[in-house]
Amino acid sequence: MKLLNAIQKHAELQPQTAAFHSQGRSLTYQELWESSDRAAASIQKSMAGQPEAPVLVYGHMEPEMAVSFLGSVKAGHPYIPVDTSIPADRILKIIENSGAELLINVSGLPLDTGSHLIKTVSPEELLSNGEGPISRDHWVKEHETFYIIYTSGSTGNPKGVQISARNLQSFADWICADFPIGEGKTFLNQAPFSFDLSVMDLYPCLQSGGTLHCVTKDAVNKPKILFEELKQSGLNVWTSTPSFAQVCLMDPAFTEELLPEAKVFMFCGEALPTSVAQALLERFPQAKVFNTYGPTEATVAVTSVEITPEVIEQNEFLPVGFEKPDMDILIMDEQGNKLPDGEKGEIIISGPSVSKGYLGEPELTDNVFFFHEGQPAYRTGDAGYKENGQIFCQGRLDFQIKLHGYRMELEEIEFHVRQSQYVRSAVVIPYQPNGAVEYLIAAIVPDDHEFQKEFQLTSAIKKELATFLPAYMIPRKFIYQDHIHMTANGKIDRKRIGEEVLV
Repeated sequence: MKLLNAIQKHAELQPQTAAFHSQGRSLTYQELWESSDRAAASIQKSMAGQPEAPVLVYGHMEPEMAVSFLGSVKAGHPYIPVDTSIPADRILKIIENSGAELLINVSGLPLDTGSHLIKTVSPEELLSNGEGPISRDHWVKEHETFYIIYTSGSTGNPKGVQISARNLQSFADWICADFPIGEGKTFLNQAPFSFDLSVMDLYPCLQSGGTLHCVTKDAVNKPKILFEELKQSGLNVWTSTPSFAQVCLMDPAFTEELLPEAKVFMFCGEALPTSVAQALLERFPQAKVFNTYGPTEATVAVTSVEITPEVIEQNEFLPVGFEKPDMDILIMDEQGNKLPDGEKGEIIISGPSVSKGYLGEPELTDNVFFFHEGQPAYRTGDAGYKENGQIFCQGRLDFQIKLHGYRMELEEIEFHVRQSQYVRSAVVIPYQPNGAVEYLIAAIVPDDHEFQKEFQLTSAIKKELATFLPAYMIPRKFIYQDHIHMTANGKIDRKRIGEEVLV
C-alpha cells in the first residue's frame, strides 16, 4: 500500500523526525515504524486463525494509538478506534457488533468489557510479545478493510462504517495532491480518533512526512493551556470542525501572532459559517481557508473549495465546493432521478472513496449503498444542489421541519441568526412536545451589546431577522448562554442543548 510504503520511506530517510506529538511525548518515524512492526507480529500471534477480525484500540491521542493502528493493518486486521470519552455501554455494543476478540488499551485506564470474552493487552504487553518485521504479504490489501469507525444509528445502536485501504488511499492522495500542504509540515489533530475527521490530519500527515500535533480534550477544555500549547506547536496545517475554530475565535488572541506558521485551515464535519471563514481570513491574512464536505461513509470528505473574500461576497451560504477528481456527486429526487443544476434534492456520492457498507448490517447497508454506473455509491441523506459545477449542502433532509404548515430548514434560520451583530454563536431548536413542532427556540451566545435587559436584546435581534426572514421563521423564544456545548468530536451538541433549553 502506497501509504504504508511512504511511512516506511520516511522512517528510513528521516528516522529522527517526529511523526507524532501528544501530551508532551513524541514518537519518531523510526520508532513508529519499528514499534508497529513489533505490534504487528504480536497481533498476528494473538489473532492466529482469525483472519481479518478487527482489533479495538482504546485511548485518547496517545502515541501508542498510532503504533496500534499501523500494527493492526500490517498484521492484516482492520482497527476500530475507541476514544476514552465513549460511554461503556456503547463500547460493549461495539465489541458485540464487531466480533472483535483483541482490545489494545493504550489509555492506562481500567475498562470493563462485561461478559464479552475479549483479550485485552497493554502497549507494553503488545510490544514485548512480538518481533518484527513481518512480511508485507500480510498487510491489509486494497479492497480489505483498513479501519472501522462507529457512527450513531437511527435504531440507537452504533453502526460500523468499513473503510478499505483503497478508500483511504484515494482520500490521502487527494489531500496530499490538491491542498497546499507540501511535505514535512506540522498538522493539528483536534478530533478524537473515533471521529473520522481525525483521518484528515493523521494519514495525509504521515504520507507527506509531517508531524501530527495532538491537542487533547483536557487542553481543549482549558483555553489558557490550549493557547499556550498552540503557541509552542509550530503548526502549519489546521484541521478541525468549524465549531472548534469558532470557540478559538472568541478569544482575541487567536491570530496570526499566535500561529505565525499556520498557512492552511481545513474544515469538515459541519457547515462552515460565513462569520468563521471571514474572521479567519482577517486574523490570518497569509493563510488559505478550505471548506470541505463528506460523510464517514465516503471517507471523511469528497469536496473542497478555497474560501476567499470573493467567494464570501458572492454567496449567501458558503459552497462546499467541487468533488474530488475520482468522484461523482449527483443530486437526485425521491424517485432516484437526477436533478438539473439549481434544483434541490438528496446528495448522492459515487466513486472509490465510498465504503463497502456497515459491518454486520446487510439490511442497513442495502438501504443506502448501491452501485451507480459500476461505481459504489451512497445516499447521504443530505439536502443540496449543484450550481456551475459547485455543490451547496443545505443540511440534513431530516433537519427540515414543518411549522404551522410551512416547510423550513433549521440551518437556514441559524445562518441568519448568526449574522446578527449581537450574536457570537447560536443554535436553533424546534419545540415539539407531542411530535409536531409548536415553535422555535434560539439558544444564543451574545456578542458585546449595550442593552441592559434580555428582552431588549431579543427585540433587537428579531428586528434584524425580520429584514431577512418571514415572520413564521423567526424563533419565538430566545435563551442566552455563555457558551455552546460541543460533543467530544467537536461538533455542536444539539441533543444536550435541546434538553437544557426545553427544561
